[in-house]
Amino acid sequence: MPFARFLDEQIAAHAEVLAQTGPAVREPFQRLTDACILSLHRGGKILLFGNGGSAADAQHLAAELVVRYRVNRPALAAVALTTDSSILTACGNDLSFDDIYARQIEALGRPGDIAIGISTSGRSPNVLAGLRAARENGLVAAGFSGRDGGEMVGLADPLLIVPSPVTARIQEMHILIGHALCDRIEAAA
Repeated sequence: MPFARFLDEQIAAHAEVLAQTGPAVREPFQRLTDACILSLHRGGKILLFGNGGSAADAQHLAAELVVRYRVNRPALAAVALTTDSSILTACGNDLSFDDIYARQIEALGRPGDIAIGISTSGRSPNVLAGLRAARENGLVAAGFSGRDGGEMVGLADPLLIVPSPVTARIQEMHILIGHALCDRIEAAA
């Protein structure tokens, strides 16, 4: 396949998922935005977590909130639970890899905080365990997913599901939605 055609097909696939994503996530996006703003105004924090590319998204979005997204303003409380190698490896070794996020939520989360689990499939055991721990500890257990939402359906609320079976397209929408979330939170800071 010629390179130009290949690239055009990739962009067209992105555009198709983009057009479907807005209507699919509009209502849960509004609820998540409102919950994050309320939590931060009450002294709470946002905890983000996922695996692989979703771990990178968690880090990226936490940095946008702590440092800045578009404008200089006071720091906002956000933590990527994907970044402490000592906690991740100790928990993975001594307990279970499935517990790496639940354990941190138990330690750091407080009622009213927001826990955002990111999983393109909605089936990542450690993300699901983190969301369960968030609910058990009084946090808002929210999520970003794709496909049919997987096991995050009924567990994460609000749950933003990108209507695509393609991991790359889901990840592209997750970072777009994440940036939009940061923009709205920052505007309310």
